[in-house]
Amino acid sequence: MLIALIATDKEGALDVRKANRDNHLAYIEKTGVVAQAGPLLDSDGEMAGSLVILSVDSMADAQMWADNDPYALAGLFADVKLIAWKKVIG
Repeated sequence: MLIALIATDKEGALDVRKANRDNHLAYIEKTGVVAQAGPLLDSDGEMAGSLVILSVDSMADAQMWADNDPYALAGLFADVKLIAWKKVIG
């Protein structure tokens, strides 16, 4: 199943994001369940959140992935939503 993880960063947390980016990208590669991903941008074009499409067996697996993401462990996010998603185009 596909799950969209939509997360917004805490205000003023760009340095936290940048400091943990390499670990986050390594986690994506290591886990092998990310179908698509990229940062959400603020009005200045700076990274301010994440959109990650996970290909997992269950919502519980998506939650486990989200909980263990280095960004989450670093306390980057103000909120995280996990929503079942259906690919229609692309």
